[in-house]
Amino acid sequence: MTIFKGSGVALITPMKEDGSVDYEQLKELAEWHVQEGSDAIIACGTTGEASTLVDEEHLAVIDTVVKQVNGRIPVIAGTGSNDTKHGIFLSVEAEKLGVDGLLIVTPYYNKATKKSLVAHYEAICSQVNLPVILYSVPSRTALNLTVEMVTELKKIPNVKGIKEASGDISQIVAMARLVDEDFALYSGNDDQVLPMLSVGGSGVISTIGNIAPKQTSQMIHHYFAGELEAAKEIQLAQIPLIQVIFSEVNPVPVKKAVGLLKGIETNYRLPLGQPEDETVANLQKEMTAYGLL
Repeated sequence: MTIFKGSGVALITPMKEDGSVDYEQLKELAEWHVQEGSDAIIACGTTGEASTLVDEEHLAVIDTVVKQVNGRIPVIAGTGSNDTKHGIFLSVEAEKLGVDGLLIVTPYYNKATKKSLVAHYEAICSQVNLPVILYSVPSRTALNLTVEMVTELKKIPNVKGIKEASGDISQIVAMARLVDEDFALYSGNDDQVLPMLSVGGSGVISTIGNIAPKQTSQMIHHYFAGELEAAKEIQLAQIPLIQVIFSEVNPVPVKKAVGLLKGIETNYRLPLGQPEDETVANLQKEMTAYGLL
């Protein structure tokens, strides 16, 4: 059984001018996503700047989202690390906080051999009872989860899916052969949602969902309802906005886009910083064209 079907938003982490996490704004964003129809919330993923959060903040963000959502939609916590012991710690603590699942990225920088990669995931999964979604994003980790690797990882009992962000459509199609009632395929790229659904995907873990949650969820549910033209119309209409959102490293543009949409200040932690003026202008242009501003 899949953790969710539809659009799971990879939620930004709002921050104050002094760099601290803005937990009140986080609650408001989580509530807005529930009301707007997001099918799940992913806290502390790449888009949530998890790599710059200390453990206390990381867990506090997860706890805040879980409490605000209060079981209305699934909350999935990003708990991956390039240190297996650290990944175990975050995963165990997230389970205590009541999340519905875990998103665990492949080890970055250290990378791993196939054998040690399996051992890494086995070590984490053995310490929790939650369903786990693998996360493959080789552009950031320099480690691609191949079909061969995923075939082995799928044997771990609580591995229940993969967020596939390689961008390699041939690999995605091959990966789709692994999909069954206990293993879901999620798009990690907003511009490839419908292609992935067409080969058996269950949805997306979305960046654009931060500013267009209703439309992104509707697109997927149109597809599942057989309303293919309506789904295609949304996917294609989003492309110019997606291109701007990823014109600088994620989550720099999309966090600014949330600020423009909600009228809130936008702050980052180094090494991330404010987007270029051209990016902001393009965001305003495409968000207006899409009907968000």
